[in-house]
Amino acid sequence: MSFKKIKEDIQTIFAKDPAAKSIVEVLICYPGLHALLIHRVSHKLYRKNIPLIPRLLSHFSRSITGIEIHPGARIGKRFFIDHGMGVVIGETTIIGDDVLVYQGVTLGGTGKEQGKRHPTIQNNVVVGSGAKVLGNILIGSNVRVGAGSVVIKDVPDDSTVVGIPGVVVMHKGQKLSQLQHDYIPDPIVDALNKVTEELKSVKDIVKYDLIHHKDDSETENFTDGAGI
Repeated sequence: MSFKKIKEDIQTIFAKDPAAKSIVEVLICYPGLHALLIHRVSHKLYRKNIPLIPRLLSHFSRSITGIEIHPGARIGKRFFIDHGMGVVIGETTIIGDDVLVYQGVTLGGTGKEQGKRHPTIQNNVVVGSGAKVLGNILIGSNVRVGAGSVVIKDVPDDSTVVGIPGVVVMHKGQKLSQLQHDYIPDPIVDALNKVTEELKSVKDIVKYDLIHHKDDSETENFTDGAGI
């Protein structure tokens, strides 16, 4: 773990967190940085097949940061966990470069299957607060995962996914700033608006038909329900 990497981690925090005020503050008060530094040590020991110690380091990191990263997880450059409390990253998770994760996120599995059972997160991804990304799935580059979403299927590059289960609501559209992860479309509201518009269209058609194609008696019976 070189000084160059630590310097890059600190620069990443300043780039992605406007609340960061000083290097001393970042070094002392950012649990995401502490968890990442400890993980690098535990991961190196894990790769050397050293027993128990990597898991002990992971457990220690969890106890002081509230962030649980399995020693087997592979994490790329400029990774940042903002706030961090409650973050869980599973053993076979693969994380690319420039990924931003908020508090309460789970990158986990879906059962007791063996082998690759956790997600692969590609480059420049933002995972919003409380989101769950589960199973051996691929989250493409430049993806935004909305806060509270549960993602269980692959997500293509340049997409925004929200909801339970996660639905892709934006693909190759306007990109969102990493610091605006809460500004995302709401698929439920969009669907209700569409239904409302369709009901209005049907109502206008029925009203036109009643006025222009029915005599007075037929119109009266129909509107009273007797003609249905």
